[in-house]
Amino acid sequence: MNDTGLTSSPALSVLDLVPVRSGQSSAEALASSMALVRRADELGYTRYWFAEHHNMPAVAASTPPVMIAAAAARTERIRVGSGGVMLPNHAPLVVAEQFAALEALAPGRIDLGIGRAPGSDPVVTALLRSSGPTSDVDRFPEHVRNILALMEPDGAQLRLTDGKTYDVHATPAATAAPTLWLLGSSDYSARLAAELGLPYVFANHFSGAGIDQVLALYRDGYRPSEAHPEPQTFLTLNAVVAPTAEEAHERALPQLRAMARLRTGKPMGTAETVEEALATPLDGLGQQMVEDMRARWLIGTPDEARAEVARLAERHGADEVMIVPVAGTYASEPLDATPGRVQTLELLAA
Repeated sequence: MNDTGLTSSPALSVLDLVPVRSGQSSAEALASSMALVRRADELGYTRYWFAEHHNMPAVAASTPPVMIAAAAARTERIRVGSGGVMLPNHAPLVVAEQFAALEALAPGRIDLGIGRAPGSDPVVTALLRSSGPTSDVDRFPEHVRNILALMEPDGAQLRLTDGKTYDVHATPAATAAPTLWLLGSSDYSARLAAELGLPYVFANHFSGAGIDQVLALYRDGYRPSEAHPEPQTFLTLNAVVAPTAEEAHERALPQLRAMARLRTGKPMGTAETVEEALATPLDGLGQQMVEDMRARWLIGTPDEARAEVARLAERHGADEVMIVPVAGTYASEPLDATPGRVQTLELLAA
């Protein structure tokens, strides 16, 4: 592998939650993610997406459009986007305006991934919507259609109550629109993506349950669109790759433990260092969850990891796999860098 681009199949991409570790500031966490997207660009990864989560101590990915703009300015060829914008938190016109502006800033490089989940707890969800109703979950299909229309060069046309029409554009003189993807881990978004002729992403990093049935529903029900004559999908995958299996499993432990705490309702904090994770055992249920997740994540040496990515893509018919680099850090490593995440991307691309 050299720095001119990946030659492996399937294509590889990245999903970044911008993790925050013990003793690290938001500024340092963001700096490490900006360094990571630059490296992914150099290595030839296809796209780099930022998640949307709110009020989580270990996650600094709360505003995808801001991070996309920063990443686009620091890279040359990689596509950048959201994985995803949680539409119930935002007015469709605002989403369309933000991503139309991003497309104008980085033409041909912007992806708008959209999801239905709130991305936080009920209290923060209420705060996000305190200025008035935004994108009602029950109107999700309507709002997706509206965003698609608003971002097109011709814009959208509203019919007013007096019978007159009103033209609305996300940006005054667009020449192209971002690519819109629907995200999900159930059949709802898969069915909608098939109906609208849109690409679809299965959130395998969050829950792999039902993946084959959901992808079959999407592909079997797909209605070709002008922009997307064929169904297109990829999978997400939590990954930690290191020169030795021992290091890979050590670096995976902080995120495994964090997910176990989340799913058992335990208090959440910043991400542990590897040393902190090794020093404090979990209870029986938490440890069982760690072992269950460990079996589903990609944790291992480069040859093992690359072979497993290829097997996963072939099994599910995916042309692309989006890596979620969840490698933790050792206490001695710099606060403004994430060597384990960089190493994961480099070794997978080798």
